Amino acid sequence: MCLGFYEVTIAFESREEAFALLGAQDEFLRAIGDAFSCRVVSRGDGLLISGEEKEVRRAARLVSELMGLYRQGVPITSHEVRYGARLAREDRADELHAMWGDTILVTEKGKAVRARTTGQRAYLAAIQRHAVTLGIGPAGTGKTYLAVVMAARALRARDVSRIILTRPAVEAGERLGFLPGDMQEKVDPYLRPLYDALQDIFGVETYQKLLMKGIIEIAPLAYMRGRTLESAFIILDEAQNTTSRQMKMFLTRLGAGSKMVVTGDLSQIDLPRGAVSGLAEAKEALADVKDVATAELTADDIVRHDTVTRIVRAYESYEAKKREEQQGENHFGNHHHE
Repeated sequence: MCLGFYEVTIAFESREEAFALLGAQDEFLRAIGDAFSCRVVSRGDGLLISGEEKEVRRAARLVSELMGLYRQGVPITSHEVRYGARLAREDRADELHAMWGDTILVTEKGKAVRARTTGQRAYLAAIQRHAVTLGIGPAGTGKTYLAVVMAARALRARDVSRIILTRPAVEAGERLGFLPGDMQEKVDPYLRPLYDALQDIFGVETYQKLLMKGIIEIAPLAYMRGRTLESAFIILDEAQNTTSRQMKMFLTRLGAGSKMVVTGDLSQIDLPRGAVSGLAEAKEALADVKDVATAELTADDIVRHDTVTRIVRAYESYEAKKREEQQGENHFGNHHHE
């Protein structure tokens, strides 16, 4: 027996549990084996992990955390396996335990919502502790959905008396008069992601009732002007497409007993060329303002398909390379003119 050899057996409670943790065609089993320098094999109704003690303990800790998550009724996906493995490899399994053990809210259908990355956990903590939170990050990081979850939680706890959701209708230049139909029909295409999140959390019936009573209000940003929003949880989505003036107008609507969350992706600005994003400006201008927090999510916090993470990373490096080339050309052009 080689020096430092160590072995752990983990027993599954049922075949369903084994399948959930090992994945279809043992996909998760292979991912765990690849993540740690030890041997991970399926043995009947259990898992045998063997190799160098430190690595075996890390892998076993991950499996026990995944098992705990599954027993709480949470479906295990490749995100949980790969993200969990990364934290366990860095000896941060305690963070994993705290994150996975903390349910923020249970949806109408009984689905438990919890942070799925440490970045998401920091974002949720920022929302909880501050009057205004800027949530900035790429697509798939759960910025909007988690903001809506926190709004629903505040409403259920009676911390606020209503939820107000808004986005800039940038493609229409906020000139909604040019679109056919009534106000609701005009803004529907822009606000669809917000409806989807609310219906998922409250259920369609409760959501419709709250909407009818005005407890949930969904409106384009132009309709916020001149109002003071009190005892409300206000979410401004797609905020990278606000102008400087719109953002300032929105932030100054904050009234007593209210909370604001501003979400956006600074790599997806659709404003006319040369226009400054109100979100980019607010991030800098409000950096040291009391009770205002900025939570930045990254490609590491993407909880959609693994490929989305790879796509975001590829675009990030492509755009960085393009910027370098442009700077090089400008530098050459300047010297040439001299």
